[in-house]
Amino acid sequence: MEKESEGEAARTGLKARIGDLGQLMKFTLSFTVVFSSVVSYLLVPSVSFDITSVLLLFAAGMLVTGSANAINQIVEKDTDALMKRTAKRPVASGRMGVDEAWTYAVVAGVVGVFLMAWRFNGTSALLSAFSLFLYAFVYTPLKKVHSIAVLVGAVPGALPCLIGWVAGEDGFSPGGWVLFALQFVWQFPHFWAIAWVVYSDYGRAGFRLLPSAEGPTKYAAVQAVLYTIILIPIGALPYVFGMSGAMSLVVVTAANLALLWQCILLFRRMDVGSARKVMFGSYIYLPVVLLALLADKAS
Repeated sequence: MEKESEGEAARTGLKARIGDLGQLMKFTLSFTVVFSSVVSYLLVPSVSFDITSVLLLFAAGMLVTGSANAINQIVEKDTDALMKRTAKRPVASGRMGVDEAWTYAVVAGVVGVFLMAWRFNGTSALLSAFSLFLYAFVYTPLKKVHSIAVLVGAVPGALPCLIGWVAGEDGFSPGGWVLFALQFVWQFPHFWAIAWVVYSDYGRAGFRLLPSAEGPTKYAAVQAVLYTIILIPIGALPYVFGMSGAMSLVVVTAANLALLWQCILLFRRMDVGSARKVMFGSYIYLPVVLLALLADKAS
């Protein structure tokens, strides 16, 4: 009985440790980021589906993104402890030591970049390393300084699309920049909606992510509307550059208009409920758009 209890305790401890690693790398967020990279890779005209390449790209992306997220939590451990939504993260709560988190971050980052260079090409590996650096060491500390952090953070947030494209194309071409632009602009209403919903939490931590220094204002809502309007012509670029057909153009345009309407409602109502709808709508937007482009290529 004693051995069984010890075994159960060991299994529980291992499960808890795996859970902490998942939180450290922000598994759900990392998965979403890597998803856009894999789809962008598969959108390259010369690339055909190969399960080994897809799995290696996914693994490399999860390692690099997980490394960046781990460093983010190490740097922000004190401010994370002040916010309800982040206080239970492993480093902020003290369940994981800073040295252990740094060990994971360094090993994951190095292995992830190596995989990109080994399986794909050096350019995609360099882009991956640059994205990690920009997110972890520029965007993360800038969040407490100025709302321009959203602009800076949108670059590593959109680079996975370019990384995936370059991994398949072995170079830069318009298709990669189109996908980068689409994900880059999408992030503004997305991040501002999140910042609106958790404004009080962010305020306690000293984060300044809304475009207005006064917080959730008409100006912030107008900015969300304007950036969503910009998404409409950008969404037509895959069709213009021959990356997709009429079917995906219709889907992407409909998704843009739906997101725009949600931002307009936020402007009219100026409440957290409307901001939350923009936030969830933006979560749905990206996979719908990317999968529509991929389905059009497959057909």
